[in-house]
Amino acid sequence: MALLVAVLGLVIGSFLNVVIYRLRTGERGSRSRSMCPLCHATLQPRDLVPLFSFALLRGKCRSCKGHISWQYPLVESATMVLFLVSYFAHAGDFLTGGYLLFLRDVIFCCGLVVIFVIDLRDQVVFDSVTLPFAGFALLVNALVFGHGWLNLLWAMLIGGGFFLLQWVVSQGRWIGGGDVRIGIMMGAMLGFPRVLVALLLAYVLGAAVAVVLLAGKKTTWQSHMAFGTFLTFATVIALFAGGTLLAPYAALF
Repeated sequence: MALLVAVLGLVIGSFLNVVIYRLRTGERGSRSRSMCPLCHATLQPRDLVPLFSFALLRGKCRSCKGHISWQYPLVESATMVLFLVSYFAHAGDFLTGGYLLFLRDVIFCCGLVVIFVIDLRDQVVFDSVTLPFAGFALLVNALVFGHGWLNLLWAMLIGGGFFLLQWVVSQGRWIGGGDVRIGIMMGAMLGFPRVLVALLLAYVLGAAVAVVLLAGKKTTWQSHMAFGTFLTFATVIALFAGGTLLAPYAALF
């Protein structure tokens, strides 16, 4: 079963690469076949096998010999890992209901991967990704898994309101409007109080990376960071380990 899940993750990761490319280039409604982004040669099925085609071609296009971005194998590998993490998180009762949680979590992860990559590369967050995933998360968590509507709406208000307040106070200088929508999506995916765990983790991770980059003189205090990458990464951690991270705090009370 784990092997099947890994293969499924690789295939879905390959599909996510297509989604990312077409969102970044504006080809959202295109039904054309996959092609090399450099020479635009149509890719054959043998060139589309996740990971293996990249390795066999040594990271180069078969037609023009141009270098293929490392994004492709990395997204495929990351998606496979997330699918496996989700599977093992619910493996104990996978055949008696855990598969529903598995499906929910991998769908969440697919949206988070797309947001992570696009924000990392372009510092852009598409509402066409965040808002549908927020709506899906709200409905599936409330109707299928029995999370209270009030809890989810409260978490969405915390996640979105936290960034909206910063956006208003700074007039958009501190954060972008896309972070507000990511915050809403985080609340719908995680509920309360896990959304707080994700927000705290995102700022800790962001601060740590900023310190390293500043120490290495790779950035300056005036530089912009793609904060959506930290928010999505923190959401994944809170999704799978939020309960564990909250346990020591909850034990105090």
